[in-house]
Formats: sequence, structure tokens, C-alpha cells
Amino acid sequence: MRTKYRLGVDAGGTFTDFVLAGDAGNVSLFKTLSTPEDPTKAIENGLSLMAEGLGLKQEEIISECDLCINGTTVGLNALIQHKGAKTGLICTAGHEDSLEIRLGHKEDGYRYDAEYPPAQMLVPRYLRRGVQERVLSNGSVRTALVEEDVRAACTFFLEEGVEAVAISLLWSVLNPAHERRAAEIVREMMPGAFLTVGSELYPQVREYTRTSTAVTNAYLGPTLKRYVDSVDRYFADHGAKYPVRYFQSNGGLAIGGAMTDRSVYAINSGPASAPQAGLFVSDPFEQKNVITVDMGGTSFDITLTKDGNTNLNKNIDFLRYRIGVPMIQVETLGAGGGSIGWIDDMGLLQVGPQSAGADPGPVCYGQGGTEPTVTDANIVLGYVNPGALLGGRMALDRDKAYAAIKQRIADPLGISVEKAAYGIFTIVNNNMVNGIRRVSVERGFDPRDFVLVAAGGAGAAHITALAREMGTDSVLVPKLASGLCAFGQVISDVKYNYMASAPLRFEGEEAFAQLNRLFSEIEEQGIAHLEADGFARDNIDVRRSMDMRYVGQVHECTVDIGNFDIAAGTADQVKEAFHQRHEQLYTYSERHNAVEVVNIESTIYGRVAKPNPPRLGAGSGAEGALKSQRPMIFSSDGKAVDCPVYDGEKLGAGDEVAGPAVIEEVTTTIVIEPDWQALLHESGSYVLRRKV
Repeated sequence: MRTKYRLGVDAGGTFTDFVLAGDAGNVSLFKTLSTPEDPTKAIENGLSLMAEGLGLKQEEIISECDLCINGTTVGLNALIQHKGAKTGLICTAGHEDSLEIRLGHKEDGYRYDAEYPPAQMLVPRYLRRGVQERVLSNGSVRTALVEEDVRAACTFFLEEGVEAVAISLLWSVLNPAHERRAAEIVREMMPGAFLTVGSELYPQVREYTRTSTAVTNAYLGPTLKRYVDSVDRYFADHGAKYPVRYFQSNGGLAIGGAMTDRSVYAINSGPASAPQAGLFVSDPFEQKNVITVDMGGTSFDITLTKDGNTNLNKNIDFLRYRIGVPMIQVETLGAGGGSIGWIDDMGLLQVGPQSAGADPGPVCYGQGGTEPTVTDANIVLGYVNPGALLGGRMALDRDKAYAAIKQRIADPLGISVEKAAYGIFTIVNNNMVNGIRRVSVERGFDPRDFVLVAAGGAGAAHITALAREMGTDSVLVPKLASGLCAFGQVISDVKYNYMASAPLRFEGEEAFAQLNRLFSEIEEQGIAHLEADGFARDNIDVRRSMDMRYVGQVHECTVDIGNFDIAAGTADQVKEAFHQRHEQLYTYSERHNAVEVVNIESTIYGRVAKPNPPRLGAGSGAEGALKSQRPMIFSSDGKAVDCPVYDGEKLGAGDEVAGPAVIEEVTTTIVIEPDWQALLHESGSYVLRRKV
């Protein structure tokens, strides 16, 4: 039996979004400023706002939710700001420097740049303790674990005040006995420490990737645990009947305990839900090729979905740290509403990546900010109503925005404030277009074959300008744009990834039997996990994939093989899927060459019931929604033209608005440039198209 609501919470750098979806298709959106010093305070503020708006008590809302979902930037911020836990590493003696050695080079784009500084190590050299042991590449033990070395490491860690410990020993993926015994000793001597065991978190070959992933997990673990414990406690104290779910970087949900243990999955928690939301928005239009762009207060996040499938990345350098576990492929830029405009040493105007964030925020917020931002420029250009932010709950000061742009940008460049504001608008748009091209054109996709979906509170103000630059003629802007990621969480499933190392030739019944056995073992773990989490077996699905390569290759590619067992009759299908995937990625295949497997992975889904999509009533014409006229600037000459402003709450399905114009929704502003027009669809999305 389903209960009344499901609640999605997306904690961003500037705003925290709340989406409450009911079974009848009714969806409510609320926003409040984020509170970086205590992220749970923003949740409390948002729920208070929600209770006030719905005429209910917080406890009534929470107790009626079958899913309370939280997407958070806590892990991401801790990694960006290097504010994670003091972490120690236990590794095989002689391999203490694998974090610096990496793969023998810096990350892509800087491999041979001698002046590019090394990454800041999450574990300083003196906290990496080698222990005597050695497992060979066939899984046999050459040197037994010297337990006194592990105890000595623990004693040293205790003296140094270490909060978290990562264990990563050679070839532990084939024989984890030494790592497991070392973990027992750490738990015995350091019961209060957060512990990550490499072969349990990332049981796949590649020493550096496994070690870096384990270290990152340990580094973020205590911070994420404090956050999860606080959120769980808050919802429990206010009557939650079910555990809070947290959104993971892999595009699925997890309960708090699993999220804490696998904190590395929280790094890109917030924007990872955008592709699911983008597909939901585009589904009424039968679109499966979607580029979702989310412009918030701090960042601009881009995801691409082709034929309904969103790319997952593994073994990537994220913020300069190698992460092995699967993550939704998100291109993130420092290009949000709070991105700061500044003049570089050559006298050129730049925008971002630095941001005013939530505190102090843009100058127009009146919270002490002094650096002009994109939001300040949008106010000066007339796009944003100073009295319309957050439905009028947050007044903006246009005069302060104007003065800041004049002092910091216009006067130094010798141009008008209006031209300076349009310059900020244009440059941030160019930055975003370049990001969109990186996830599309540079990966072999033509963006004109995709529908562009706008998300984030600031995205709708820039979306027609972005589409114009991209040559895209059709854009979707849902009424829920500013909380689209929170909505994406509401419609997502619980999802866990289980992995195993399987280095073998993909041929022969013995190899196929070994692969099937390994798949069954890891899937039993995942299914048991979800059944303990309350899922019936009928609501649990399994998808298998393998990392494969041609014999002699260094790198492998991931091939989705569905959920069937591997046998002589299906092996040719798998090989053909690999050849096609290789050709898609690298433009060629070698069907005459032998194929080998490196790793296997099973993704276990706990399917949750989805809310019904919203349906809008028919409108009676846009004229009834016209609320005012406002001067706006749409060209580099800085000249303003009077444009109509429409109240989005008064528009209905079928209503059309011709540009230049602005539609003001409660939590976002849709700017319709000249030569564009908007049609409100019954699904709750504006369809923006170029005028013919």
C-alpha cells in the first residue's frame, strides 16, 4: 500500500531545493538558502517553509512520506576544500608512494606539463605505513602478514590523532585474507576510527585506482557520517516511518548506513539525478536523446543521455583524485548565478569559476557581497525581477548590483554598466556552451540531435541564449526547473554496484563457468542487501556488465550484457557487443583478435513505485497572465526595449508567449529572447522554439 507523498531534497551550494510529489501527480516545489556551516539547518528551514505553504505540520508531512531522499554536496565540498578527516593508509611495504606515482603521469590534459603542480595528497607521506606481506598475482601468499606491523601502524595513528584508516594491499582482490586480518586489528585497536578496506569497496585490479578510491572513501567517511547521522536523527525525531534514502553518484538511492560506508559514492550526489529527471520531462515528447543543463547558484552541471542511457564513468580523475567506482558522467563548470565577474591581468573580462555562493551571495542579496555576479548582471539587464526571487520572499537590491558592476567592471573597462552586464551574461554563456560541446561534440554527438532540458534556478534565464549559440531549435523548461534534481531523486530507484576482478580469456566453458559463479556470488550479496532493506524479490532487478579488452591492450571498456548467464550460445553476442562498444569509443574494432575480461560488475536495483506525472488544465490565453512591462537588454549595445512579463502561475496548457518576454515562475525566471516563442505543454513543461 502506497502512502501519500515522497520528498526529494537537493542541497546545493547556494540553494537547497525541496520537491514534494503526491500520488495524484501533484508536485510542490520549495527553495531556501543553503547553510554551508550546518547543512541540516537548511533542511529544517525548508521543511518549515513547506509546512507553512501547505498548511500542515512538519511531522504530518514527514510521517506521510514513503521516501525521503537527500542529495547532498557535503562530500563534494569536503573534497574541494580539503576538509575531510585526518586519514592514515596501511599498504604493502615498499608501496607507500603509489598515491604520488599514480599511473606514471599526471591526469589527462596535463600529462607532460612540468609546471602543473601535483595534487594535494589526502594522506600525507608520514601517515602512510607499510606492512610486511605479499600476495602474488595468482592469489598465492609469498609473505605472510606481519601483524606487529599493523599494530605498530595503529599505535602511530592513535598518537597522531588519525580519524580514518584506509587499507590497500597488493593483489587483495584475488586473496583478501591479509586485508581482512589487518582490518580486524584496526577495529580492535582503533574502534572509533572510520575504516575502509580496499578489496571490499573496490574489488578490482589496478593498485593505484583501488588505493586512491579507498583513501578518498576514508577521507570523506567521518564527515559524511556526521551529516547522515544528523539528517537521519532529524527525520526520525519528526515522525519518519521509513529510513531516509540518499542519492549516490551512480544515479541510484541508498540508505544512510550504506552511503556512509561507501562515502565515495556521495561525491557527485546532487547533479547525478538530473538525467533521470531530464528523461521524465522529455518522455511526453518521445525524446530519448537529452542534454540536461543545471545552472544553480554555484555551478553549471551538464549530463548527456543517448537513446535513454546515461554514460557512467569509472576509473576517472575527479578533482585530481582517481575514483574507480561508477559515477554518472557530469561535466561541472564554475558558472552559476553566483559566479563572479572580474578583470584579469590583461584587462579582459572573465566570469567564474569563483562564486559568491550562499554566503555572502551576489551583491544584490544584500548580505555583504561586494563582487558582481551573473545574478547581478541579470538584474541590471532586466531579466530578473528584484521582488520575485523565491516567490517574493527574498528581495534583491538592483541599485547595489548596478553600483558593483559599475565599480568593478564598467569603470575599469571604460564602458557603460549595461554593456558590462551584457558582457558578463555573454561570457558565462560562452563558458557554458563550451562545456556542452565537451560532452557532445567532442564525444562524437551532434547537440542538434538532442533536446536541451533546462534545470536549476538560473538555467531558464540563459537557456535560449545557449540554444542559439548551439544551433539547437528546441528547448524544454519544466515548471520544476529550479528543483529538477530534487524531482529526479523522487523518481529514482535504489541502486548498488557490486564488483569482482576476473582476469581471464573470454573463451571456453571453464572461463564462462567461472564468470557465472562470480556474478552469482556478488549478486547474492546485493539481493540480500535489498531484501534486508525491505524489497520483495519481484522488485529487485539485476544488470550485468564486464570490463573487456583485446589481448595486449592496456585499457578496457565496459560492456553491458543484460542479465543472462554466459555460455557457448551467448558468448558470441557478448563479443559482438564488445566489438561494437570498442568501435563506438575508438572508431575501430578487431574482430579477428582474442578478447579478455578484466573485471565484472553487477548493478542491483530496488525498484520503487513512481509518482504519476502532473497534468495541467487548459489555458485561456497568455493575455490573462500578463502582469507588467519591463525594460530588458538583448544586445551588446546595451540598449533596452520594453518587454512583457507574464505570471507563470496563471498560464495553462496550450498558452503561448512570443519573445522578447519573460515568464516568472515562483522559483525561476524564463527569458525568451527575440525570435523565440514558448508553448506551455500539459505535462508542465514550456516548449521553447525558434520562430519560423
